[in-house]
Amino acid sequence: MDKKNLEYYKDKLLKEKQKVQNTISLMKKNQTIGSNAEMSSELSFYDNHPSDLGEELSDIEKGRALKGNELSIISKIDEALIEVEKGSYGICKDCGIKIPEARLEFIPYASLCVNCQNTRNKIEKSTGGERPIEESVLGKPFGFGFNDFKDDTQFDAEDSYQSVARFNNIRNTPDYYEDDDVDGYVDPMDKISNEQYKNQLPD
Repeated sequence: MDKKNLEYYKDKLLKEKQKVQNTISLMKKNQTIGSNAEMSSELSFYDNHPSDLGEELSDIEKGRALKGNELSIISKIDEALIEVEKGSYGICKDCGIKIPEARLEFIPYASLCVNCQNTRNKIEKSTGGERPIEESVLGKPFGFGFNDFKDDTQFDAEDSYQSVARFNNIRNTPDYYEDDDVDGYVDPMDKISNEQYKNQLPD
């Protein structure tokens, strides 16, 4: 790419970066990034309905995700500006061919051509995208047992759970969830309330 075009795209990248930074500033101003000032300003959460708190937390998480996306774009723009300085801007990082100017006009921080980007998207989709880091240690995706990838199914994930659950059994006591009428399990006040409710039902 000639010097004139490099200067054009450098200017375009800097304007794009400024636009993203303005978006982040606006998000901070509107407290959509994850500020819990409103939540923490109350002396107690006791009188708040759980769904209200859940909505607050959901908004905080959305704000953080949006901020993360904007910061990711800034990082890509910074990488593209480095490529401009090197003189290698506009070259696909995977296949090495020239990225069409129409693509760079639309996404000035694009580092891959359309074909290579589509290939990467397919790979990420088939592998499930970003997986939890714990899986690299465990070696198996979550939700699967130790023997679920073997032909021998004499002891599978369900058996593992049942084996561990046996440790929760308390000897010489009735099963807590076997019968609601076991003495000592149902609170006396609950029994009264249930009895009153049954008496109100029409015959």
